[in-house]
Amino acid sequence: MSVVARRRKTRPVNAADRLARSLRALAHTGSTSRVLNLVEIEAKSGKRPEYAEHPLFRNRVLNSALILKHRVRNDDVYLFDEARPLATKIIIPFDRSDLGLGGRSVFVGQRGWIEMLADACNASGRLTRDLTVLHAIDALPSLDPFLLREHLRQHELTVAHCYFALSPADIDQMQGFVGMEIGHLIELAYGEQGGARRSQAGRMVEALLAADFDERLSPLRLTLGMEGHSFKDGVFAWKGVLYYKWMLTRLWPLLTKICDELDRLAVTGFRDETDERYVALARRRLQGALPVERQAILRTLKIYDDAFEQLVRNRRPQAFREFLLSAPELFLNLGERVGAIAHIASYWRYRFPEGQPLTADAEEAVDLLQDFETSLAIPLNP
Repeated sequence: MSVVARRRKTRPVNAADRLARSLRALAHTGSTSRVLNLVEIEAKSGKRPEYAEHPLFRNRVLNSALILKHRVRNDDVYLFDEARPLATKIIIPFDRSDLGLGGRSVFVGQRGWIEMLADACNASGRLTRDLTVLHAIDALPSLDPFLLREHLRQHELTVAHCYFALSPADIDQMQGFVGMEIGHLIELAYGEQGGARRSQAGRMVEALLAADFDERLSPLRLTLGMEGHSFKDGVFAWKGVLYYKWMLTRLWPLLTKICDELDRLAVTGFRDETDERYVALARRRLQGALPVERQAILRTLKIYDDAFEQLVRNRRPQAFREFLLSAPELFLNLGERVGAIAHIASYWRYRFPEGQPLTADAEEAVDLLQDFETSLAIPLNP
């Protein structure tokens, strides 16, 4: 168990000050695809009946923690028995009313983590159900609300809706996007049925986006010649790929604006040339890295697009079957990449709302840019 703090080679830091700034910032941002802020959720929804009836975690201390998807750095590697690029970090605040006082942290899966978590949560009883939830969360590449909700439901874990910041409008848009994507697939799986085609498409979209597999997907399963868990896991990953594809269409216009706003960010209060040089270089690195990251995401999505094209255009279900079998791995890759840029987009827009001054002091600017560079795995120059 460690006290939460981050150190960078770029400049000397006061760990306590950085911790205070970082946790205070998290307290106000709410959740992003990399942060699930249970402190904020409790503040907003703690008095709702559903919050008490279907909490994310049954342990009250754990249910008011901060859950983060954390890119494993060199000084974290020794904590794990196996190498992993991404880990789920739990931060237990010392005082929920003042996150600036700091907290204790533990990674899911690090050596001895269950005992450390039980100690931090004052858990006198068993944490069996909460550990199941944590393992499910750890299996995901990001904390996107749509995927988090679906993944927990797939594991038969009932959780209140207040934990998932997904609006009805977002769900409707997602369903519309999926409907457009799979329109041609309806013809292959169900055949041409005149006016019934639109109705079939609607039912298949509902079935694809539903938490549980049902017989409405049987025509697709038979077309692909798949059975059991391989089809169920493949369909969930396919749903994830479609979600990330939809997310990218929403994120890129905002990220384009952010690249422009980085140039216009006015940074005040530099104490030395090291800070000033770092901010100047970090702007350029981020402006170069975001388009590169988008191209990497598009290359991964093309694997799906090519397999889907083989299925619906060339009537080759084998290609799409092979895609579904490999989809879980593809889903994890996409989730990590899209989660990183989604975190940057949501955190930047929270901190700098449109129409508001683009101004930050040097301490905050350095922390912000270093967080973004870490999310994109950009090496930090000394």
